[in-house]
Amino acid sequence: MIIRQKIAIRLAMEALYFSGAHRAMAARCGGLGVIFTLHRVRPARGDAFQPNRFLEITPDFLERVVLRLRRGGLEFVNLDEAHRRLTRADDPARFACLTFDDGYRDNLEWAYPVLKRHRVPFAIFVTPAFADGTGHLWWQTLETAIAENDSITVRIDGHEQGFACATTADKHSAMRAIGDALSAPGDEAKLRAAMADLARRSNIDTDAACASACMTWRELARLAADPLVTIGAHTMTHPKLRTLDADAARYEISASADRIAGELGVRPDHFAFPYGDASAAGEREFGLAAELGFKTALTTRPSVLTGDHRTRLTRLPRISLNGEYQRLRHVTVLASGTATALWQRLRRPQPA
Repeated sequence: MIIRQKIAIRLAMEALYFSGAHRAMAARCGGLGVIFTLHRVRPARGDAFQPNRFLEITPDFLERVVLRLRRGGLEFVNLDEAHRRLTRADDPARFACLTFDDGYRDNLEWAYPVLKRHRVPFAIFVTPAFADGTGHLWWQTLETAIAENDSITVRIDGHEQGFACATTADKHSAMRAIGDALSAPGDEAKLRAAMADLARRSNIDTDAACASACMTWRELARLAADPLVTIGAHTMTHPKLRTLDADAARYEISASADRIAGELGVRPDHFAFPYGDASAAGEREFGLAAELGFKTALTTRPSVLTGDHRTRLTRLPRISLNGEYQRLRHVTVLASGTATALWQRLRRPQPA
């Protein structure tokens, strides 16, 4: 199903671009601006098995995106300026924000030089457990275990299930099957327990993997010193907040901001919900972000920003800029708002 969905999305964007519909509909669908979600930026890898490739783009593609969007008339602004424009409604120019979730080290090594060179502001949403090197990047654990073994055993609902991983086809099949078995809404605890058990069985040091992939506080401080960079909060441990009770959800949000303030000297004004879809954040979470004083809180529900979002600042949508769609024409269509308009049956994008 996921593969068919990806193909359908690509075909829809190709049709919008080559028909010229993205230009014809831009005035109606473009909204006030767009916030992009990114995760990793690093050179392309040659591995045949890369199930998490959707989380990354190449530095070259990032640079071409910046140039294309600027030529298209979008002004890059930081989240404070986006908030100002949303609340005051005194600037008709369309704008774009770049945001990076989780705090991967390649953001510093590969994305930052590109964005610094072109004077593009951006935000990094930090999960303190990742900066401490003690978080569990469970999606990376699953990829590593499958990639490095000819077979694996995963404990699901108290039962051990074996999966063949000898060939690339086997590996993709195992990834899909495990994902299907562990992706029930509200069941993140089961997923995390299964991945912790898999890490033990596969001799994967999750702390070392986290420390290798994510920036330290010292590295984050280096970025935070640059006026181009906004540091935002992203919970303490990257859970699906909607699966937690109210006290735990509040702690994850507020404590992450407190910890960032303690480490970097500035309390974040902006927040991003981990995962960010409807299974991860809803009305309660939007209310918590507002109650805790954040100027904005970002989802991953795809849409451009519209006038409706002026009163919905803690549920702002973002459009993913990821490895599945590394074509400039796709970025042009996404930035125009026509893709989300199509997904919403050609109506004006609805607020997240």
